[in-house]
Amino acid sequence: MNLADIETFLSIVNTKSITKTADLLFLSQPTVSHRLSSLEKDLGFSLVIRQKGHKQVELTPKGQEFISIAERWISLWKETQILQYNEDRMLLTIGCTDSLNNTVMAPFYRLILKGEYPLDLKIETHQSAELYSILSEHDIDIGFVYHHLNYKNIISEKLFQEKLYLVQSDQPAVPQPLVHTNELDPTMELFLAWDDHYQIWHDRWLTASFRPHIAADTITLLDRLWEDPRHWMIAPISVIEELARFRPIYVSELKNPPPDRICYKIKHKFPNVTHERTVSYFEQLLDDYLAAHWQPIKVGEVWGGSQ
Repeated sequence: MNLADIETFLSIVNTKSITKTADLLFLSQPTVSHRLSSLEKDLGFSLVIRQKGHKQVELTPKGQEFISIAERWISLWKETQILQYNEDRMLLTIGCTDSLNNTVMAPFYRLILKGEYPLDLKIETHQSAELYSILSEHDIDIGFVYHHLNYKNIISEKLFQEKLYLVQSDQPAVPQPLVHTNELDPTMELFLAWDDHYQIWHDRWLTASFRPHIAADTITLLDRLWEDPRHWMIAPISVIEELARFRPIYVSELKNPPPDRICYKIKHKFPNVTHERTVSYFEQLLDDYLAAHWQPIKVGEVWGGSQ
């Protein structure tokens, strides 16, 4: 099989049109048709149904089945090229949520980059639900998510879980080591939906009468918007440690605490063969890092920042 023929077929699958594929690949329509016919000749079966008057290309049943094979063929070819030019180094494509990338994983990435590890990293940030779909298509090698979903070809494994605390400024409105949510001013809340379980808990205890002052979908944005000393938020340990790097904070436990946040490691049941060793090596480094990473949170006192 010819690489160009397979790439042309996958383009036809995406555009559903010979004409659009020709425009996309800067080819003539006869060239696209020739490549498709050449691929069908190599395979020994038809990939598309040829009918006059149809604006969209329709695949045969075998054409539908061949899509995944063609995608794997392209993936293997790319991996072969990488091996050819980077014999001594390993490439790993990682998918994470924003908060996980910016809190737990960023220091770990820095550790890898500073060390003598033969690893090159390609890091992507997506929502948890998106990462399952991306991994199922082999577009990443390993993912880290905060939602446990059932996907046919994906293995999900608990990586760690962390407690959530109340975080206030160094001028806390409620300077107590143990606080109930009823004592908080909901109009001063900075909100991020850490996971579905947290959202359910939050709906029960904090959104009956008021909505949060600011709701965002990334911790980076919430941190930048935190200017009023009356602001407060509820956050997991990993996020609190990151916040404390840049600002003094006051942390309290909650009398009515939300469920712990659980991080899951997800991998494909049928991983790319050439990346299995790389994934295993990365997992061992991560396990060693996490075992030594967590530190007790200081409760009932101001700490962090310039303190």
